[in-house]
Amino acid sequence: MSDGLGFMLSASACIEPLVARWPAWPHTLAPVAHSLHLANYQIDVLQSFLDNPRQHELASKNPRLLGGPFIDHPAHESGRLKTLLETTLGAMKDNIEFAEALLQFSRSLAQEAKGESLEERYASLPAPLRGHVELFYDYLNNPIVRCLEGALYKSRYYKPEQQSLRLFDLQSDDDRPYYMSTPRLDGAGVFDWRISFADARLDDLFRLDVEPAGYEAILELLGGEAAANGALAPLLEESRGKPDPKWRGEGVRIRYFGHACVLVETRDIAILVDPLVASVPREAKVERFSWADLPHRIDYALVTHGHHDHFVVETLLRLRHRIGTLVVPRNSGTFYADFSLRLLAENLGFRNVREVDCFDEIVFEGGRIVAIPFLGEHNDLPAAKSAYLIEAASQSILFAADSNCLDCAIYEPILRLAGPIGVLFVGMECVGAPLSWVYGPMLPLKSERRHDQSRRSNGCDAAKALTLARSVQCKRAFVYAVGREPWIKHLLALSPSENDPYIREIDKFIAAMKAELQGDAELLFGRSEILV
Repeated sequence: MSDGLGFMLSASACIEPLVARWPAWPHTLAPVAHSLHLANYQIDVLQSFLDNPRQHELASKNPRLLGGPFIDHPAHESGRLKTLLETTLGAMKDNIEFAEALLQFSRSLAQEAKGESLEERYASLPAPLRGHVELFYDYLNNPIVRCLEGALYKSRYYKPEQQSLRLFDLQSDDDRPYYMSTPRLDGAGVFDWRISFADARLDDLFRLDVEPAGYEAILELLGGEAAANGALAPLLEESRGKPDPKWRGEGVRIRYFGHACVLVETRDIAILVDPLVASVPREAKVERFSWADLPHRIDYALVTHGHHDHFVVETLLRLRHRIGTLVVPRNSGTFYADFSLRLLAENLGFRNVREVDCFDEIVFEGGRIVAIPFLGEHNDLPAAKSAYLIEAASQSILFAADSNCLDCAIYEPILRLAGPIGVLFVGMECVGAPLSWVYGPMLPLKSERRHDQSRRSNGCDAAKALTLARSVQCKRAFVYAVGREPWIKHLLALSPSENDPYIREIDKFIAAMKAELQGDAELLFGRSEILV
């Protein structure tokens, strides 16, 4: 570079991680979850498309069917999707066999084991499960097949060779198909970089968000084919570098990046909660904070739970080189759908991952982070999850994420620990998805419809959000994590309307905060900056 002039990633550069051509999220990475999701969702959806491609083409354009099992590709792509299915059945054969063996053995064990010793059952383990599971009972004599997750990451069931990055120039927030139902195909203006997510070269690419590099160095990193179809040029912009936008003022600056992503800064520390950062498309309709608005160093990144809109692989990989410590909630270690976020993050190349349980503390100069219990929102299934209390610069901020205030007594220790909370962030998606939407492919037995519909991933409604605020004696609240930003549409398949039930609940909560608690509340959208 001459005079420091080089190239950085453009604001519209979008870099999407893929696993076997599907968008990467925790259920396509954790070995057991991936095997089950592949065998019981992805293959079924591909076969369904091939059976009736026109139906998928029409359904994927119907706003009322957003989030359904419909592949958003034209019918004429049947040939390429057939090839993808055939390739998948070959390359992922081990995972499919593991999934089938796990569910079948789990069903049989549940029917046959009634409290007698399970020792003899090891001899009848199917071959795909041998060396990868432990058998035991819970305290009510229900048999459990525990998957040895650490061993599975070292086995043939974890396939980093199936990982890649899809680099493209984002034109509109609406350009991205629904993440769960639509595999990504090669196309004009797109560069696919076959590279495992743990590879350190990803950090070299993503440093282009904060410092320029020469064009030849970028080509050497990505390979000469990156420029072959014109995909690379729109991803880069000439620059001499950009100043670090870190907060240098007094007190605490809070920046809302959309959905559940919030940056908390003092002049000494930067903490990013539930990282989900959006690129700025060429035709952006809603203002946002983006990559250039983040400090060059993020001391702590806090993940509240493993849902795809909170543990966002796309964002975490892009920020890996900036993050000092990634903080994740501890899982139970017993149930295979309750996978370890620590193991997942470490296999994504994070070197410093801190696992926390209820009321664990991380102390830093001038403050601390406290893990807070998180009830609900997971369809009554066990899951790694935690809310977080941040204390810094004499301020206290509680990030409740999608917590459902089912028992306000769990918040009593907060008052003893920290006194009244200054600021509350609470999610209010109070009509969540049914059990089968995310977890259906993992269940050995199909849930009855009445159970499926009653076991929803609900957050707080107005009454519960008010109870939460009252429990922590909070006078200032922000409602967030309700998926209204357009860059969340491909993740949550929502078409927000002012008539949505949760909007009515949010309005009731805001009014009640003022009338009953003499406080203030606000629904966040797009971007916002708050000084406390």
